[in-house]
Amino acid sequence: MKSTKKKSGEKNKTTIVYAYVCGDIIHEGHLLQLENGKALGDKLIVGVLTDEAVMEKKPRPIVSFRERLRLIQSLKCVDCAVPQENYSPLNNLIALQPDIHMESASHLGNKYLDDLKKVFKGRIVMTPYYPEQSSTAIKDKIKKHHKNNK
Repeated sequence: MKSTKKKSGEKNKTTIVYAYVCGDIIHEGHLLQLENGKALGDKLIVGVLTDEAVMEKKPRPIVSFRERLRLIQSLKCVDCAVPQENYSPLNNLIALQPDIHMESASHLGNKYLDDLKKVFKGRIVMTPYYPEQSSTAIKDKIKKHHKNNK
């Protein structure tokens, strides 16, 4: 991903990047996304979906919200982790006013993206989606492994 960090001599405005994750089972895809987010700016704020927000689209997470928030906050590339109360990041984007919002390509076609583009004045960067590096794929592997070893 192309960096938008300031070069020496440019104004001292801090570039804030916002990304969000469920983070139920942390994997390399999460780390790649968040490291790419950090490379785009000076400060990376990560919204961690609450259990209720996750359940708008998926089953209840295995790992508790408190644990997921703490794990994401502990990553070196993350400056701040905050609760995201809805699956759509819109409320956090309005409240935090980041310069850049990272959105997963897996969300292309979701209605909230159209709403987001109307309201959010910053730059939206679409990040690649790697289905083989998803929490769902990991859960499926665990189920298959468990089933085969009965």
